[in-house]
Amino acid sequence: MAMPPAMSHMLFLALLSALPLSPSAASGNTLTQSTTVAGEKMLVSPGNAFQLGLFAASNHSKWFLGIWFTVSPDTVVWVANRDRPLNSSSGVLGLNDRGALVLLDGATTNSTTVWSSSSSNSNSNSNSSAAAVVSAELRDTGNLVVTDAAGVARWQSFEHPTNTFLPEMRVGKNVRTGADWSLWSWRSADDPSPGDFRYVMDTGGSPELHVWSHGRKTYRTGPWNGVRFSGIPEMTTFEDMFEFQFTDDAAGDGDGEVSYMFRDRDGSPMSRVLLNESGVMQRMVWDAASGSWSNFWSGPRDQCDSYGRCGAFGVCNVVDATPCSCVRGFAPRSAAEWYMRNTSGGCARRTPLQCGGGGGDGFYLLRGVKLPDTHSCAVDAGANLEECARRCLGNCSCTAYSAADIRGGGSGCIQWFGDLVDTRLVDGGQDLYVRLAESELDATKNTRKKFVAVITLLIAGFALLLLSLAFMIWRKMRRRRSSKKVSMVDEAVELMMSSSECPTYPLEIVRAATNGFCADNVIGRGGFGLVYKGQLPDGQQVAVKKLSAENSVQGLNEFINEVVLIAKLQHRNLVRLLGCCVHCSERMLVYEYMTNKSLDAFIFDARRRASLRWKTRLDIILGIARGVLYLHQDSRLNIIHRDLKAANVLLDAAMVAKISDFGIARLFSGSADRQETITRTIIGTYGYMAPEYAMDGTVSFMQDVYSFGVLLLEIVSGSKNHRSFNLIAHAWGLWEAGRSHELMDPAIRSDCTGAELAQAATCVQVALLCVQECPTQRPPMAEVIPMLSRQVVAPSSQPQRPVVCTPRNISHALAVDDAREITCGSNDVTITDLQGR
Repeated sequence: MAMPPAMSHMLFLALLSALPLSPSAASGNTLTQSTTVAGEKMLVSPGNAFQLGLFAASNHSKWFLGIWFTVSPDTVVWVANRDRPLNSSSGVLGLNDRGALVLLDGATTNSTTVWSSSSSNSNSNSNSSAAAVVSAELRDTGNLVVTDAAGVARWQSFEHPTNTFLPEMRVGKNVRTGADWSLWSWRSADDPSPGDFRYVMDTGGSPELHVWSHGRKTYRTGPWNGVRFSGIPEMTTFEDMFEFQFTDDAAGDGDGEVSYMFRDRDGSPMSRVLLNESGVMQRMVWDAASGSWSNFWSGPRDQCDSYGRCGAFGVCNVVDATPCSCVRGFAPRSAAEWYMRNTSGGCARRTPLQCGGGGGDGFYLLRGVKLPDTHSCAVDAGANLEECARRCLGNCSCTAYSAADIRGGGSGCIQWFGDLVDTRLVDGGQDLYVRLAESELDATKNTRKKFVAVITLLIAGFALLLLSLAFMIWRKMRRRRSSKKVSMVDEAVELMMSSSECPTYPLEIVRAATNGFCADNVIGRGGFGLVYKGQLPDGQQVAVKKLSAENSVQGLNEFINEVVLIAKLQHRNLVRLLGCCVHCSERMLVYEYMTNKSLDAFIFDARRRASLRWKTRLDIILGIARGVLYLHQDSRLNIIHRDLKAANVLLDAAMVAKISDFGIARLFSGSADRQETITRTIIGTYGYMAPEYAMDGTVSFMQDVYSFGVLLLEIVSGSKNHRSFNLIAHAWGLWEAGRSHELMDPAIRSDCTGAELAQAATCVQVALLCVQECPTQRPPMAEVIPMLSRQVVAPSSQPQRPVVCTPRNISHALAVDDAREITCGSNDVTITDLQGR
């Protein structure tokens, strides 16, 4: 005969009161029916990765049962009684006679049950017989598991997550049993009760992860496309650290599970994904050297990740000054509201669909996007794209289609019905085929034809202009050389602007933003001209780089290069180009404003360098490395920066490093790490130039790796590499003597821990690998980042003696016949045009 619940509870209380809690409380990683967790006693996982016990919150006024990282006790990853806290530390956790975990508010017969695993929704049978369930085990994954004598899991904390997503934990749901594995934010940083945000798997249409708050979506990842989530293309750059797994068994003979999980790869640091109190998803990575968590990725990343930012049939592009635009063939529903930057009303069709009527419909290809919300979509994994297009045209309600899986050129079929919501441009995004009336498609074709015709006429006119001006140019060459080149290329600049992806600003807007280019607004000066601080009408602070008329030829080349290249790029560690302005001979570039200006203003300043602690310096180093890797490998273009130096690294308000100044960057047609070409024009900054480039004009990605190595030594030491002090030779001497840590900047060395000094020594070794004489001996950036992130350099990766002798004569050092222009600053020499021998 089964024992009544009341009597069972009384017996459990009697058992607890009989147990001597201090010496026989639970120890190790296992809790049995004869032991408890109480007071300061806790469970510790076998590898000491996690601990389970009672902790205090809300100024020690409330107590909770939780699991946390052993190395970071403040990082609680799971809470049992989050919505019913204890008022003191007298709580007791035990296993009752029915095999359920029970948290009581004390070990007396008057104790009440605060939390029980039997009250949690679970597929497992927590109420199995007492004989079957023998223990609860805290594992090194952070999972608390109740198992029976056969080792079968009857209940586990991983099936009831709180605000943290750990490796091997699932986020998702089972559409057949109703089991749901979702995150729920804390109320505040010191209150683990359920907050305002949930991270859930939406299984309607093509499954994707959403963040919800008060019944509305605030952020979504986009659907899984076989490789990654559509809205997080940078996941492919994490593959060296994490393994991702997506399961979709909702259809067919599967068990109904739709879930997503990740694992840390061997050698990678500990990581977790947190849904914080503000509704932001953060991928955090443990930095063992500093003993703290680093924010590796977060979402939403920017305003375009805010759900439905541009409304129905709107497309968000964060690099544009006005981020929202309409899909081709659509126009704002309210032009007045869009003018006032209220784009939530979205867009409407200009021409109704024919739906099989006269003329028919077709599809406009929108490239590189995070796919729209898929909640109400139809998905057929077995169809191909041709079949998908045919089905969409056969259904009057179908508005767009795309591939469900991007592997192998694309397969599967997703069809949208009704509005397309939350579409944005992303680097490495997917193709979306939007249904339009044939007349709209014809208009698009005619526009392209007209554009080609205009371009042809402009080129012909430009050729005639060159011929007509040839005689004048020859006569005035000596005294008006710079102004001559500006006159020759004015129309070429206009032509280039009409076909670039860079937004344009009217001169009046830029002039007003900088207070009429007031001298008080000047924040920088370079070979290009002056840089002004400004504020746009919407309140956004910007930096305006203005072409100098005195040095217009150099500025013109840089202007064209930056507009063509950087406008196509977007990355956390690259300065964002908001737009440009061309008015007669005036040419300006408008960038996001960097509060802390450039890196050299910190590391080479005797007063400010002490404020740049080691952890901040390491974050800056990793940021620069990720930015260079993006340029070399992960962007739509493959780019060599060619002038990577401290002055070209800017710092925002949070001290995040952003690479700037792409005026002399070079585009490569391929992406091989060591692809090479030869140039006759040597451009760059002395001290950062790779020897093969300076001597022979050899251009490759390894050129940037060399510059990064020099910059890495400068950040570690706080010293500049120049003719009077060869930083590379000094670093090599210390490394060879086993004293690399002595290169650490004296301004912060005394405050550094032993682990931080060891970390600095690793950075010195990586830097010396990067500045080796032979380009093939230097590691590509894809190998540099893991070495810096994990602070592990393979024993075989020992640097060879670099080229450490600095010639006294620049011309001889570079082996050139004619150094046409060498601009000297206080600490460096910039070579702008050298002809190779």
